[in-house]
Amino acid sequence: MASRLLWASRAASYLRISVFHRGFSSVIKDLKYADSHEWVKVDGNSATIGITDHAQDHLGDVVYVELPEVGVTVKQDASFGAVESVKATSDVNSPVSGKVVEVNEELSSSPALVNSSPYEDGWIIKVEMDNAGELKKLMDADQYTKFCEEEDSKH
Repeated sequence: MASRLLWASRAASYLRISVFHRGFSSVIKDLKYADSHEWVKVDGNSATIGITDHAQDHLGDVVYVELPEVGVTVKQDASFGAVESVKATSDVNSPVSGKVVEVNEELSSSPALVNSSPYEDGWIIKVEMDNAGELKKLMDADQYTKFCEEEDSKH
């Protein structure tokens, strides 16, 4: 079945036909989500950030991840890097403001971790948050699921 879906997706891409993939994307309950398709996992004042399963699914096979330097400041809704796939390059925005305390160096040699494990091994940065109140502007899992369904229905 999976090989048929892959073949159909490639054939549709070649023929420039839109394919609906939403049914296979996962959303994790304990995370917060931005409307630009990044997720954040909060642990005290620390925030781990990555792109969602929905985003990686639409991007296709990720071949390069542009990472920021440790120590730089990121602002909520501002770009801090990019993800390049076989289909497109997309900015990655920070769902929260703060200082980058760690970057996922594994992505330099294995960018496909963003595809295979977007919520675990494919995380992009860890940030020491400036303002936990910014989390109120983000969506919970149910809101994000609805947002994705509405967004996909427009395409």
